[in-house]
Amino acid sequence: MPSAAERTRTLVQGTCSAVLLVPGLDGAGPCQIVPETRTVGPEGEVLLVFPAGSPAVRAATRAPEGGLSAVLELTDVAPVSVPHRIRGRARLSGPLTVQAGPAEPGRTALRLTVAEASVDDLWGTAEVAPEDFAAAVPDPLMEHEAELLQHLHSAHSAEVRTLRGLLGERSGALSAAGTVAVPVGLDRFGLRVRFTGVQCFDARFDFPEPVRSMSELRRAMHALFDAASH
Repeated sequence: MPSAAERTRTLVQGTCSAVLLVPGLDGAGPCQIVPETRTVGPEGEVLLVFPAGSPAVRAATRAPEGGLSAVLELTDVAPVSVPHRIRGRARLSGPLTVQAGPAEPGRTALRLTVAEASVDDLWGTAEVAPEDFAAAVPDPLMEHEAELLQHLHSAHSAEVRTLRGLLGERSGALSAAGTVAVPVGLDRFGLRVRFTGVQCFDARFDFPEPVRSMSELRRAMHALFDAASH
């Protein structure tokens, strides 16, 4: 399974929603504390770009030496329609400062030095050490996961439904006629499917080996569907 640090890094660098919480900005509207972009620097710092006049930038500019305390909260929502669509949340906190160096006109980059981090997702809840977050890399399928899940759901729903044949005793919680199978997660290690029948539950289908590219993913998916059809 992906480590907690890798899962957190994937959420930070992915497309899930994020909001920056800074003391004293309670009156700011949501659009004023949502970063336009976010990236991770070489030392594990999170770089957040805001309009130059945003409340977050003003607060960071006036902050004492060492920065002010801030929290970046991320919420990951499944890109397909299923009950309970929130797949996970991550939280990173630490001092917030203005990033040195040039920025785009009208924009300012803020630097969040990660002191604490945690993730709460479909895998479970875990604390993440800052050095582990800095050393981790995001999942290689991150950029394409949403479109891949949507494609599986719309174009290959019948094949996804056949995966119930790999559930063993758990398949007894499903009815053959009324089973709904929706792919809700995809990473280099495997596919997660939410089955709804007599009961509703998630099942994880591991690939024979971790995938690193789209071509390897196609082979892994074919192997998975072939195994389910026999």
